[in-house]
Amino acid sequence: MAAGVIGAFTAVLRRELRLAARARAEWLMPPLFFVIVVTLFGLGAKPNDPLLADFAPAILWVGALLAALLTLERLFRADYEDGTLEQIFIAPAPAIAAIAAKLSAHWLLTGLPLALLAAPLAAALGFPSAALPALTAGLALGTPVLSLIGGFAAALTVGLPRAGVLLPLLVLPLVTPIVIFGAGAARAAQSGLPADAPLYFLAAVLVLGLTLLPWATTAALRNAFE
Repeated sequence: MAAGVIGAFTAVLRRELRLAARARAEWLMPPLFFVIVVTLFGLGAKPNDPLLADFAPAILWVGALLAALLTLERLFRADYEDGTLEQIFIAPAPAIAAIAAKLSAHWLLTGLPLALLAAPLAAALGFPSAALPALTAGLALGTPVLSLIGGFAAALTVGLPRAGVLLPLLVLPLVTPIVIFGAGAARAAQSGLPADAPLYFLAAVLVLGLTLLPWATTAALRNAFE
């Protein structure tokens, strides 16, 4: 049973990465959007404005959230329309393995690049280098939660014709604590204070999300066929 779950997870993950390699422009959009948003804030501020460094955590987290939203509508839509999702649910392997693989691929293609881009962009905004580890750690813990919550919302709206309009309304209230604590960890490190508490909160939410949300997403997708 465990071997079948791991095999299904690996197969779907490889498939998602191969499909992404064929549609590179689609997956380059979130990091490019992230860079543009942060750069525009820098260009719009006064030269060497110290307030820009103070607001850098909020700018980076909001930019990362908006960038992650760009690909959520397409997370399950194509597979729903061409019948791939239906095949996943009638296959002998547990459907949750395939759904977890799709959520993992979304983070690898969207959340991980955003977390890696955060450090150079923060440095460009004047954010102190000593606080960069806390900022990067917060994004590394928070972006998977964005993918998990966004995937669940995408599963709830996969059968709706205008899901792109509804998705932000569902996702934004749910991810607000992630943005608050992620930016709070960076601000605490920026002020010379310990950033452990916000990072522990993000880690706890991530563990809870990994435990519950793949199952909830699978149930929501299954409900779309009934």
